[in-house]
Amino acid sequence: MSKTFLEHIKTRRTQYALGKELPGSQQEIVRLIQDAIKHTPSSFNSQSSRAVILFGKESEKFWSLTKEILRKIVPAENFASTDAKMNSFAAGAGTVLFFEDQNVVKGLQEKFPLYADAFPSFSVQSGGMAQFAVWTALAERGIGASLQHYTPLVDDMVQTEWHVPVSWKLYAQMPFGVHKGPFADKTFMDDNERFKVYA
Repeated sequence: MSKTFLEHIKTRRTQYALGKELPGSQQEIVRLIQDAIKHTPSSFNSQSSRAVILFGKESEKFWSLTKEILRKIVPAENFASTDAKMNSFAAGAGTVLFFEDQNVVKGLQEKFPLYADAFPSFSVQSGGMAQFAVWTALAERGIGASLQHYTPLVDDMVQTEWHVPVSWKLYAQMPFGVHKGPFADKTFMDDNERFKVYA
């Protein structure tokens, strides 16, 4: 019997131990990521989310360049853990870079001035849903991933190296690959501290 949607959500976990193998071709993974983002809700159907998908050497290059940026600001005596983390991300099969197109946001602000202040927040919410959709879709295929945030440190580098439009604002990075280790234990706070139900 196939898993339910909630079971797939529970399958999605942070995975730092990644390998380069994938259960499918690059084209299949690209289509999976594209479909997940394409069918993610967005305010006014604005479709503001954008992605750059890096495989193999291109993904390794991203994490190598990120490492060198971090080397300039992380104290040398503390850099070993940063180096290990960058290497673990580079060990994966690829990386998804998630963006929100600010030209779309500005266009909505001009078209619907009554909601102008809300559209940046709407865009961020849509982007978060796109990240979650991709992460869950990868997990459903047995692909491990984690969500990273090295903006704004890497923004200029990404724009230069991968010719990203200036209007694309980088929000997150998702290294992915085959699982090479177990998940860490995950605990949950008491439901009574998180939820209120009235009937």
